[in-house]
Amino acid sequence: MAERRFVVEGPQCVREALASLEELFVLDPSAPLARAAAEAGVAVTVVDAKVLDALAETATPQGLVGVAPLLEPGLDVLDGAQLVVVLHEVSDPGNAGTVIRTADAAGADAVVLTTGSVDPHNGKCVRATAGSLWHLPVVHGAGLPDVLAALRRTGLQVLATSGAGEDDLDDLLDTGGLARPTAWLLGTEAHGLPADVIDSADRRVRIPMRGRAESLNLATAAAVCLFSSARAQR
Repeated sequence: MAERRFVVEGPQCVREALASLEELFVLDPSAPLARAAAEAGVAVTVVDAKVLDALAETATPQGLVGVAPLLEPGLDVLDGAQLVVVLHEVSDPGNAGTVIRTADAAGADAVVLTTGSVDPHNGKCVRATAGSLWHLPVVHGAGLPDVLAALRRTGLQVLATSGAGEDDLDDLLDTGGLARPTAWLLGTEAHGLPADVIDSADRRVRIPMRGRAESLNLATAAAVCLFSSARAQR
């Protein structure tokens, strides 16, 4: 990180990051992705398995470890956005990466990780995005007040998820409340959003639970909310 670079591991992430890679370490230079990288002008270095494992941050780099410059978009990427997800103090890299992948699948315009959240360049987070980290801007390290101000400047309503929210997600969808440009604000899986953060939103929304499960995990809740908004906005 001190050199403003991070590692990209595994075939899927390397494939999506190919245009951004500066160097690729491989076990087999004849592998298709190694050849594609060389053709794209990426420096390809052949190493043995021990070196590759030492370079990797996760347990199974699958024969490929790339090096790419940090992705550091600013809050200006929110200008003109229609659908955004904000993760507040979400520290689990797997959850954050899966939400980034989900946001990409739902057609969201950006993901924001507030101060106190995991760095999206974390190896486990990068792997969990399955390449979506290169498909949409992911802002990180911004304070929540600045994020909320930027969202409101561009005209997005801010909806906070809460099990005790006064607005039902299905009702909002049915009545057109999700058709507006929207930013979904979600907190940690264990504790959700703090009360003061929930109060800062325009609306507090609960996901209707039909069965006996107490709650949804973060990535699932994000998927339900994002795809509901995507449907309404279409």
